Amino acid sequence: MTDKASGGLADLRQQIDALDRQLLTLLNQRAHLAEQVGDIKRAEGSPFFRPDRVAQVLEKIQQTNPGPLKNTHVSAIWREIMSACLALEAPQRVAVLGPVGTFCEQAAVEYFGSAAELIYCNNFDEVFHATSAGTAQFGVVGVENSTEGAVARSLDLFLRTPVHVVGEVSLLVRHNLLRQSPSLDGVEVVLAHPQALGQCQNWLTQHLPHAERRAVSSNAEGARLAATQPAWAALASERAASQFGLHVVAHAIQDEAFNRTRFAIVCLPQTLATPPATGHDCTSLVVSVPNKPGAVHDLLVPLKQNGVSMTRFESRPAKSGQWEYVFYIDLDGHISQPHVAKALAELQNMCAFYKVIGSYPVSAPG
Repeated sequence: MTDKASGGLADLRQQIDALDRQLLTLLNQRAHLAEQVGDIKRAEGSPFFRPDRVAQVLEKIQQTNPGPLKNTHVSAIWREIMSACLALEAPQRVAVLGPVGTFCEQAAVEYFGSAAELIYCNNFDEVFHATSAGTAQFGVVGVENSTEGAVARSLDLFLRTPVHVVGEVSLLVRHNLLRQSPSLDGVEVVLAHPQALGQCQNWLTQHLPHAERRAVSSNAEGARLAATQPAWAALASERAASQFGLHVVAHAIQDEAFNRTRFAIVCLPQTLATPPATGHDCTSLVVSVPNKPGAVHDLLVPLKQNGVSMTRFESRPAKSGQWEYVFYIDLDGHISQPHVAKALAELQNMCAFYKVIGSYPVSAPG
């Protein structure tokens, strides 16, 4: 490197160092203002975490971004800034499926930022319980996968708990085969969450046809167990591989290249009320209808007549012992919109059971 080039690089680094000091000063000024906001919220008894406010800030930042930084990268930076400032106001306790390294954890960090205080649970039952009991202010649970469909246990728990949905994260999920050895030779057991085993069944059939497929509470738990036995492998994230000291034997082995999972952000209504309409919203509800001919068809009539689109329809046994079913429905729109409110009012009148699970902003694919 020439003296001129070396001097130019040193000058640029000095300019970057000076800007870093300015950025640090400005960030701490923002943090002081956030502390004052926290004092006012504490006195008023208003919620500290406002996802609609986060969305507004990110939208403004993207609209005024002159580049060359990409909007997605700018949004990620600002989300972390707001997460760190919110931690000064009041740390947010968020229940997630553990241990460290799950996709549920990844979804929580994407939504709340890395300054959130994560509470790791053994299963989704514990996530719902921690959120319902107030141990955590928020919970993150998987609700639907683009390959395997609904996460049945989460749907059942919505029926039995008082929490509602205030947001969602759509996560691109890539499963990797992890084990102590860097080779496929000698794998006797593959451990993963049942959904992950289903999402990788074609690859497993082709490459590990004789290995036992063993379901565990989470993919990260499978990775933890695989670290204890040389003949065991797990389906999990690269973060789980790093966490438990495992080799990534095969990358992205899910059957569908664009495999996605929707995670719902849940909380008690007194923690955070229904978010206001954004123009890109989903309303989720669970209903049952009297057991008579045409009842399910009649259920859909108010939606059609009021121009409300249905984006998901799932049936689950009501577990009443009477061969009855409940139906989980996602609608395009917000409960405060007149045409949605009218359709729901008509629908409620014909239901034996009716519960709105949430009306919340739709996640931008991440």
